[in-house]
Amino acid sequence: MYEDKTLICKECGAEFIFTAGEQEFYAEKGFENEPQRCKGCRDARKSAAKSNREIHVAVCANCGNEAKVPFKPREDRPVYCSECFASMREEN
Repeated sequence: MYEDKTLICKECGAEFIFTAGEQEFYAEKGFENEPQRCKGCRDARKSAAKSNREIHVAVCANCGNEAKVPFKPREDRPVYCSECFASMREEN
């Protein structure tokens, strides 16, 4: 049904393969557009966006350990460390 396609990265101009499996995944997720950047350029954009994030330190409302979060904590809302947040998600 799907065949590998060779695409050109709009960022660096390199050719990359849009595999049949990736095309199937895109179709399952309802994505209508093909990727426009190669994996290297996509990864570089993601890491650049992450490096611009400001990280805040708070105290976990559950265990009292340090919690590093990418948002400014508010006094009226609890903040949880990664471990407590994950365990709370599993319970729901």
